[in-house]
Amino acid sequence: MISSHGFLFLLHRKVNAPVDFEEISMSGLLSQKDCLEEAITSIRRNGIGLCGTLRTPLGDVTQRSLNVQLRVSLDLFANVVLCRSLPNVPTRHKDLNIAIIRENTEGEYSGLEHESVSGVVEGLKIITRDKSSRIAKYAFDYAVRHDRKKVTAIHKANIMKLSDGLFLKECSAISKMYPNIEFNSMIIDNCCMQ
Repeated sequence: MISSHGFLFLLHRKVNAPVDFEEISMSGLLSQKDCLEEAITSIRRNGIGLCGTLRTPLGDVTQRSLNVQLRVSLDLFANVVLCRSLPNVPTRHKDLNIAIIRENTEGEYSGLEHESVSGVVEGLKIITRDKSSRIAKYAFDYAVRHDRKKVTAIHKANIMKLSDGLFLKECSAISKMYPNIEFNSMIIDNCCMQ
């Protein structure tokens, strides 16, 4: 059996693609600070990187997610996931074709939490105007580039009035720059029930 990255190497060799791979082995199984720095340096030097999801041990509060460290170090702020129905595959929703764009470097991904007193843990959800505007602009630019008609901001501003409220306000402000794209918003709970 060939691993997915092994298959990629084999495919490039088979079609004689002029690509030289610089492989850095990271898994998240061990503390790999040196490998992480090597990977970041390589990606900056080459301008590209291929990476699967890296394991983040649960319960080890001393080890920050390698995935989040890579995203923050390289400013990989936009996670884009495409969801499409496939013909002849029965699903609950027909003709599904959506792009989910998520901010990858703040919010819950800030990773800021502490135990204030024994048995009480606080997690800080950091939301900034700049990064909210940036991800909103990215979503609208994506919609224009890919001939999408609508952008929907998914939020929890009904409960998190300041943080998600700021995000929603910035999305709405950016939407004014794109009069040909419909903008709306939806509370995450409602979105999950659609």
